[in-house]
Amino acid sequence: MSGSKKMTLRVQSAEGTARIEVLDSDVTARLYERVHEALNLSTFGFCLHKDRARKEEIISSKSRQLRACGLQHGDMLYLSPVNGAVLFDQPSTSTEENNKPIGEPVEAGPSTESLSTAATTSTALVEDEVDLQLYRLSGNIQRQRDDKLCRHNSKGCCVHCSPLEPWDENYLKEHNIKHLSFHSYLRKMTSGKFVSLDELSFKIKPGCKEHPPWPRGICSACQPGAVTLNRQPFRHVDNVLLEHAAPVDRFLAYWRATGHQRVGFLYGQYEPHPDVPLGIRARVAAIYEPPQQCARDAVRLAPDPHEALLEQLAGALGLRRVGWLFTDLLPERANGSVRRLRGVDTHFLSAQECIMAGHFQNQRPNACRHASSGAFGSKFVTVCVTGDSNNQIHLEGYQVSGQCQALVRDGILLPTRDAPELGYIRDCSPQQYVPDVYYKEKDAYGNEVGVSAKRLPVAYLLVDVPCGVAPASAPPLLTPAAFPPAHRAPPLAAPSLRALQRHLLAAPSFLAAAADLHVLLFLATNDALPLPLATLRPLLRAVRTRDAAAADAWRALPLPAALLRLARAALEPAAPVWTCPLCTFHNAAPGDACEMCAMPR
Repeated sequence: MSGSKKMTLRVQSAEGTARIEVLDSDVTARLYERVHEALNLSTFGFCLHKDRARKEEIISSKSRQLRACGLQHGDMLYLSPVNGAVLFDQPSTSTEENNKPIGEPVEAGPSTESLSTAATTSTALVEDEVDLQLYRLSGNIQRQRDDKLCRHNSKGCCVHCSPLEPWDENYLKEHNIKHLSFHSYLRKMTSGKFVSLDELSFKIKPGCKEHPPWPRGICSACQPGAVTLNRQPFRHVDNVLLEHAAPVDRFLAYWRATGHQRVGFLYGQYEPHPDVPLGIRARVAAIYEPPQQCARDAVRLAPDPHEALLEQLAGALGLRRVGWLFTDLLPERANGSVRRLRGVDTHFLSAQECIMAGHFQNQRPNACRHASSGAFGSKFVTVCVTGDSNNQIHLEGYQVSGQCQALVRDGILLPTRDAPELGYIRDCSPQQYVPDVYYKEKDAYGNEVGVSAKRLPVAYLLVDVPCGVAPASAPPLLTPAAFPPAHRAPPLAAPSLRALQRHLLAAPSFLAAAADLHVLLFLATNDALPLPLATLRPLLRAVRTRDAAAADAWRALPLPAALLRLARAALEPAAPVWTCPLCTFHNAAPGDACEMCAMPR
């Protein structure tokens, strides 16, 4: 370049001193690239200074030239990491994994191979029916006239009896409602103004032509800014209600028989929650157990060949996948109690479980008219089956925040090896730029200060959701039954024609026997005579509408009748056989001659 002078600069670092050659007309960003190449650094998380005291920083820029920084041939520069970034790839000092420090990250996030059971989402999202219902409501909390405070007649209204806004703090505190419902949050944010909701992103904005792609360049226009994690004040689902306790007992039967942990998916529907202003409740009708490899302290999901069919069956019943649940149980004594493993002194969800929850929530986005992308957050819930303070089995419900969803979606959050309560924020690398992430905590004087979230308490990412079981008076959509679920290994029973016949004999009616998601799936997937979905649709309508006559009429159709005959034959005792002494053919009794060679018996 005309008028440019070549310079040799020295760069001092923790690994020694290196020499680099540049032109005085080069921009400072080029200097950073040359230092990165010369020292073979693992990240661009470093700064260059002109003085040993590190007060005169050379800012990386795509426009400022080195000559403008006052650099001369032979100058010494001083390198220092930013926010404790690891610049050099250090060899491990020990081959034992257990010798790694507490909070060490583990590359063990969700993989497409192990999580293929989650349904894919369409780009065109439609708002749920429950959201449309809540948009039509005013949301105001009505109050009765107070005889002690109100001084007006029965038709009047004053400050003591006027309706409250659905986000009223005193009302929420009085009724022990910890989080705003999502629609209450929307009303609060949009009262008197229009608000557009944007989901968080940790990725570099695409399309910038001012510099080469990362890691060779980045600018303030495309660079994601630093993020401070906050506890989410609202939740998309305010309650999880199981229609009956029997599905949970059937799910727990696996742990009771094997001692191994288990994962299941919750199928149900979303409905307005009457106990929370503008709240949403997930009503669970069935628990489905996908193919999985289970152990005493780990579960790995496997691809599910029946996933698409299951979604169609559930959709015909008016159900959808609303959440997932897993066990974390350890028997305490022989009396049936379990050990308490989770709590405020340990952890509520581990980092790996938060990553799984975020993964599932990202696959089931919540359609929202106020979101610029058309989606904001998720209604997908997480339920953990564990021990409580009384050493009894109970359910704990959660969701992870939208910030956690973004961390998982962009591959920023990692689990840790020995500290389940901590997550690890991935380091910046040539393959991926990672912005600074902070969270707030109180210092010794009670003031909130920002703390680097390199090792992050995952409690900041959680929103708790109460769980319960509906009272026995409420009729469930599906009949609680003991039909064996699919994908279970011995010693537990597997679904079979014999099990189907026993189930039919024990049920009070054919409708009651068919009103089970596991039975319906077996009818469609059995090896003897699988029934196509078109054949099953009349039965699915009968189950959904509780029409016993329609179910009995379906039972008499040719294909269902043939399958039920096979089920009866499978349960009947096998007829004795005799072997022909001449041709050794096995003949069914009774019979006086061999069916093959006509030899007398």
